Amino acid sequence: MDLTHSNYGLSASKEEEEYTAVAGEKTPVAYPDEDPGNPLPRAVLRLNNHQLLDGEWKFAVDTNDDGLHNGWHLGHDYQHTAQWPGSVEMHMAAAKGEPSPIAWKDKVVVWYEREFVLPERDEVEERSMLQLTFGACGYETRVWLNGHPLQTIEGEEIHYGEYTSFSYELPDEILHLSNRLTVRIADTMDAETPRGKQESHVYKRGGIWYQTYTGAVRSVWLEMVERNRLRSRVGVVSVVEDQLVRFNFTLRIHDPGQYVIRLQVFGKDSDEAQPLATSDFLMLLEAGQREQRVVMELPGAELWSPASPHLYRLVAQLIDANGYAAQIEAYFGLRKIEARGCYVYLNNERIYLDGILYQPGTATYAEMQRHFYAMKELGCNLVRVHIAGVDPRIYNLADELGLLLWVEVPSPHSSTTRSRRNHRAELLRMVALMETHPSIIIWSLYNEDWGAQDIATNSKTRQYIVDTYHYMQLAHPQFLVVDNDGWHHISYLGRLKSDLLTAHLYTPDANRWRELLDRLVRGELEGTAAFPLVVGDPFFYRRQVPLLVSEWGGFGFPDYGGPQDDAERAERIRLFKDELRARPIAGDVYTQATNIEDERNGLIDPHTGELSVPAGLLASGPPPAPLG
Repeated sequence: MDLTHSNYGLSASKEEEEYTAVAGEKTPVAYPDEDPGNPLPRAVLRLNNHQLLDGEWKFAVDTNDDGLHNGWHLGHDYQHTAQWPGSVEMHMAAAKGEPSPIAWKDKVVVWYEREFVLPERDEVEERSMLQLTFGACGYETRVWLNGHPLQTIEGEEIHYGEYTSFSYELPDEILHLSNRLTVRIADTMDAETPRGKQESHVYKRGGIWYQTYTGAVRSVWLEMVERNRLRSRVGVVSVVEDQLVRFNFTLRIHDPGQYVIRLQVFGKDSDEAQPLATSDFLMLLEAGQREQRVVMELPGAELWSPASPHLYRLVAQLIDANGYAAQIEAYFGLRKIEARGCYVYLNNERIYLDGILYQPGTATYAEMQRHFYAMKELGCNLVRVHIAGVDPRIYNLADELGLLLWVEVPSPHSSTTRSRRNHRAELLRMVALMETHPSIIIWSLYNEDWGAQDIATNSKTRQYIVDTYHYMQLAHPQFLVVDNDGWHHISYLGRLKSDLLTAHLYTPDANRWRELLDRLVRGELEGTAAFPLVVGDPFFYRRQVPLLVSEWGGFGFPDYGGPQDDAERAERIRLFKDELRARPIAGDVYTQATNIEDERNGLIDPHTGELSVPAGLLASGPPPAPLG
């Protein structure tokens, strides 16, 4: 579960009994609860030794928020224990002996503490250091080592955010043979922080708003890292026409001097010692952290696509003047995504996006793996991961399966200067760690005005979104960007500030469905979705931008007028899908993959991955011939 203000993927319990459907019966089967090739929740591989700190921690609820004043980081008598990773809500319930998560309505502050023995170093001491990494923790995290406050590598004494990893370099002078690690986590119902679909002071739990889950939501680990290294993040932008790949690296340097970045590219599963391509880049580097882009050619490269998800293995080394190499590895693919006219093109070929909305909720990592296989079995080539952060290894799985991804920034729930500042910070943290993957092709900045409720009336809100859209175009051209999904897209001087024109259309009635689609493709921007599709300057749709129905269906609600059983629902989906494909529309996203809390409209069992409708139901045939 990507917890707190969206949905994080937690590792599955080793005691969890899993099932799959065989010949109509549920039969136990072993599912991995971690990727054996990548045991840590991150996309980039580092070959250094690591030690997971998951498991039992001491735990206390700071009811009056006086732990800082009373010096709990210097020593405290903890009365409870908690299993990390896990949610604050579950940990509070366990402390009270209750089976269900405990809801909180304003603010929660909790403390965790554990001891660890100083690991032996496997490299020459002056070349290596101990690093502590949180896979995700939030929303507000402070950390102490043996009573000393730590700062993240970015210099934060308080880390804000809860969807991405952050790290601390542990100073030798405060390390002991036996060490005490203390963590304070605070969260509130603040509507100005990125929350996704979890409740706040603005949107209360119920319907489409979910219980809040926060805290120690992903693994935490120690590892030995080099003092001078490439950090575990790699950006990839490919130019398929010229077989060029641009790599963005983050360099962490403690010892200024001359270094070489050496890149080697291998086939993903190749055992050959010789790389397909190699290149060296000589640099003089100051101490600190910096980003660097380098470009290399990959002659004869095969492109990545859903039909052929061809991946390469990158070995990147930072080599010092003495020849010592600090190394990371990542898998990448070459692909190009483009919005051209009224259709989407992948690798210069037109593609129809057969999508499904995916909300992981409290799913374990193993369950999310099952969901992705099931969504592919449904015939989807696109998964819209709805305003949630997930275990980064899920993005790797999408790369391998050939599933395109549409990802979104977890939204705040109010529109203010501070909420926009928090939104941008969350976006930058997410993109920095997610730009490796060829599967990720679309980013949404907002969804249905959540956190931008005044988009139609406030020029400052629109200007922020326009500026962010322009930033993404320039800094991350490998993605398509949607300004505000569903309606209220922004027009400036008659130009849409979104790569896609999207609409959320919900009706169970087939005749009404045909009417809405006809009005949509005719360019009737009002009276189709719940609100006008475009705000700002006048905009006239003449098929100059791809049109997507990015939410439709919701056929799990009998009281909504939807089908009463799975067979009827499958037939209704097939009918509605045929109507979509008969029109000049670039793609669609069925709502949704699995049930989650009060939303009972899923097609996939959230635990087993079993389909409730026929396989291939959401697949469509070849796109219709171009108009004219």
